[in-house]
Amino acid sequence: MSAAITVVGLGSGGEDQLTLGILKRLQKASTIYVRTLDHPVCKDLENLHLSLTSFDNIYEAKDSFPEVYDSIANELIQLAKQGAAGEEIVYAVPGHPMVAEATVGLLKERCLEQGIDLTILGGESFLDEAFIRLGFDPIEGFQLLDAGMIDSSMLQPKLHTLIGQVYDVFTASDVKLSLMEVYPDDTKVIVGHALGIEGQEVIQEVELYELDRVEGYGNLSLIYVPKSDNEQLTRRTFGRLHEIVEILRSPEGCPWDREQTHASIRKNLIEETYEVLETIDDDDPDHMKEELGDLLLQIMLHAQMEEELGTFDVYDVIQGLNDKLIFRHPHVFGDNKAEDAGEALANWEAMKAEEKKLKGQANEGTSILDGVPRDLPALMKAYKLQKKASKVGFDWDQVEDVFVKVEEELGELKEAIKLNYAAEEQMLELGDVLFATANISRFIGVDPEEALAATNRKFTRRFKYIEARLAEQGKTVEDSTLEEMEACWQEAKQALKDY
Repeated sequence: MSAAITVVGLGSGGEDQLTLGILKRLQKASTIYVRTLDHPVCKDLENLHLSLTSFDNIYEAKDSFPEVYDSIANELIQLAKQGAAGEEIVYAVPGHPMVAEATVGLLKERCLEQGIDLTILGGESFLDEAFIRLGFDPIEGFQLLDAGMIDSSMLQPKLHTLIGQVYDVFTASDVKLSLMEVYPDDTKVIVGHALGIEGQEVIQEVELYELDRVEGYGNLSLIYVPKSDNEQLTRRTFGRLHEIVEILRSPEGCPWDREQTHASIRKNLIEETYEVLETIDDDDPDHMKEELGDLLLQIMLHAQMEEELGTFDVYDVIQGLNDKLIFRHPHVFGDNKAEDAGEALANWEAMKAEEKKLKGQANEGTSILDGVPRDLPALMKAYKLQKKASKVGFDWDQVEDVFVKVEEELGELKEAIKLNYAAEEQMLELGDVLFATANISRFIGVDPEEALAATNRKFTRRFKYIEARLAEQGKTVEDSTLEEMEACWQEAKQALKDY
């Protein structure tokens, strides 16, 4: 048998914030272990002739807070094991034991594992004083965040937000940077030090960008961001986007949006995708931002249509994607290793195969070519089909062999044209030439779609150059000779440096 552990909350300030029940419990204890003496009530307890043993020495010996909390929990467990049955070890923590108190969380886990009785008695937390001193009702919507773990994705402007554990100016700076991803730089925020403690309390309103210029941060500091109904703040949130699309499709929304179906806006998805690709090719980040938004709208609309039918919503889409990314990256989220991109890709392919097994799809396909999307652009599809066939050895050994095949197919095309074959036969022979040519790309490590896209852009630049040069001469391409256009073409090759 071992001693029991009782955790008590010391309240948020001096003796006035200490409950009568907790005080009686402390007065009965032979020894009181406190996480730290750096709390206003500790001096009051010592004035009452209570003996306090602190773990402040552990703070000095460890390099991080998690190590400190782990050591304190372990030491308390050892003290309990060494104690006799019926003995009580009292562990006192600032505020309420279940609010921002990592050691208590560790004790709950370890006492259960070790068979040690654990009792937790509440106390006034810093939240109680915050509600009073900052003057807001948490029922309006409230979130409590840890300054050391804050992330912009956690922030919800429609909620009152309290950020605790703001120990120093460096922590405040990290908080500021996270807040500035959601809130304007001049947003009014409140810094509170030692709330409710007479002679120590400081409440200061500052603009967000000044947050790390405030003095006095310490163990009793927090940051408060009042709730806001400012539409501009919510427009940076995914939830607001979902809400807007839902409104557009509602009976009170837009008649055009309401009438659309998957089929009616199918082409929009393709067009918006290519517009995004154009901004990538042009290295135009500002335009890319806009076009990515247009592409996202198409995804949102398709998801909203299914949500209206009750099949799935966009959050199901996001969950599915997150599940897939985690599952297919065991070298990031699991125990596998990947030293380079090749190993990472191998992991990805292995997990894709495992995914199919788990879904019962392992034997559904009858061809090695299954899985290539039906509606891909033809050149891209040819490339992917060839890659799949290559994996099982259906391929040439070297690129020179591919050149022979291209010349063979080109000869057949010439013959089809010379002998005036039917239009469909000529088309098929041309397709054979293009398909054979696409094989070259794999041997030289080039995506054929990108190669042709680059040539299209090059041709467009040169042809527009011809038009511009002819215009300078008072001519158009329509009233110019081929020789004149060819001369401008050669000039364009030199001027534009895109051989």
